[in-house]
Amino acid sequence: MDGTFSPATIAVLFAGGLALFLYGIRMMSSGLKKASGERMRRLISKVTGNRFYGLLAGALATMVVQSSSTIIATLVGLVQSRLMTYSQALAVILGAEIGTTAMAQLVAFKLHDYALIIFAAGFALNSLGKSESLRFAGEALSGFGLLFFGLKVMSEAVAPLETYTPFLSLLRYLDNPFLGVVAGMLLTALMHSSAAFIGILITLALQGALSLEAGIALLYGANIGTCITAVLASAGMQHAAKRVALAQVLFNVAGVLMFFPFIPQFAELIRMVSPSAEGLGAGKLALEVPRQIANAHSMLNIFMALFFLPFLSLFDRLIFRLLPDDPEETRLIPAVWYLKESALSTPFLAISYVKAEVARMGSIAAKMVRASLYPFMSSDPGHDVVFPKLSVIKGMNMREEKLDFLESRISDYLIKISRSALSERVSKEVFALMNIVKGLESIGDVIETIEGKLLEKKRGVEGDLSQEGKDELMEIHKLVCMEIEQLADSLKEMDALKAGKLLQGDDRFKRLVQQAETAHLKRVFLLPEAEHTHDIHMEIINLLEQVHHYCKSIAGCIPNPTAH
Repeated sequence: MDGTFSPATIAVLFAGGLALFLYGIRMMSSGLKKASGERMRRLISKVTGNRFYGLLAGALATMVVQSSSTIIATLVGLVQSRLMTYSQALAVILGAEIGTTAMAQLVAFKLHDYALIIFAAGFALNSLGKSESLRFAGEALSGFGLLFFGLKVMSEAVAPLETYTPFLSLLRYLDNPFLGVVAGMLLTALMHSSAAFIGILITLALQGALSLEAGIALLYGANIGTCITAVLASAGMQHAAKRVALAQVLFNVAGVLMFFPFIPQFAELIRMVSPSAEGLGAGKLALEVPRQIANAHSMLNIFMALFFLPFLSLFDRLIFRLLPDDPEETRLIPAVWYLKESALSTPFLAISYVKAEVARMGSIAAKMVRASLYPFMSSDPGHDVVFPKLSVIKGMNMREEKLDFLESRISDYLIKISRSALSERVSKEVFALMNIVKGLESIGDVIETIEGKLLEKKRGVEGDLSQEGKDELMEIHKLVCMEIEQLADSLKEMDALKAGKLLQGDDRFKRLVQQAETAHLKRVFLLPEAEHTHDIHMEIINLLEQVHHYCKSIAGCIPNPTAH
């Protein structure tokens, strides 16, 4: 080994080059995302049942953000939020596997000598660009130059190793295809980046230290190892989101198993379709193998995607059988229970279905209100009354999502009913139901503010609410809970007379609020520590007042069946 390079020097240079390479990828990805990342996200979310379009969308999006892991993690999020079904995500996953090969092709162009020029051009564009799009393009170009400079540093770091016997002995182990796959899988999983690992492969290939067969085996392992990001992203999510990660694992493992027995034949095919170079030994390998590895990566993933595309329906059923829906989890997912499109031709029947869904909304809102004060009374996360696996806050979040979903679906359904020929009385009933639905959704928004922004504010202040303050808030909360329960009961029967009791006077509520505010202000004057929680105390009162007024407003909207 060259005496001018010590193992420590090589390690430092290689680590520095790798850091520059990874940072360059991140910078390039960041610039591209800012320029068009949100458009890519919208494109993916709008993919329907057309498999071919899904494949193209996945490939294009991955080429733009230069990270299949980012796209798969985005798919997990879209499926979790029900903006896309996991069945629609399958074609996008295959496309992402094609798109991820673009980085290897770029790296194989060996633009090392122009790295700093590219970086400087990107930096100038980012600094001097007058439009936002130019600055983002400059950031992406800077990252592109930086990743090539990182590759150059890594290549120079490992150059002395091409004559280092222990290192060459280690590489010979990679000629064993099984060990190559395992090594590629573990290293990619540890690095959380197949692009970074393939960059290292091409760096070794540039020194003539890696044969094509060994490189192919390592690529197979990288294809499996890159799935770790999606698996981690789906942890703790619903089964539908987890199926996205499982699909990527199955696709990539199946693809590797199909190609694994034919590595020698695949290598010969790659040599046939790739440019050849003159020379012998390591010099010839250094000239040929980088491009061959990039081509092998592209051909493997393109073939895998096109092979599996016609069988997505079978994969869909297989994945669902391996990871079926959890009945308990299904209850957490927003859904309509009663609305039926077939009933729209009979407005009276359709309105009865709406009333049943509105009653559900009232019950959901009541549970949210009951739980709303708990996080301010106790430091314990607690358990949801219906779903004990959820904390109190997660239970409120889940119900707020249900209220938003139901408000949207019921409002759309009522608009469809209104397009029918309706009597004046039925038209007024439809309008009243729209107001009720909006009011219930607004109660959910108020509770979301209590457990969201206000609770976050509480975590940022010193001290806690005084016991006297808690007692006063609980007294107001108790009255509001009683009102929302009365409202929920009225909505179940659409009983205007029962709801009318909520409209009779505000005296008790006003008295409780006034007493609580007066007592709190006295504490602020007498006890300096009470000032820390002053804003929180007053905002909770204000938000409970809003719920109180919404209850009255909704009660006033409940149609009286005897009115004409």
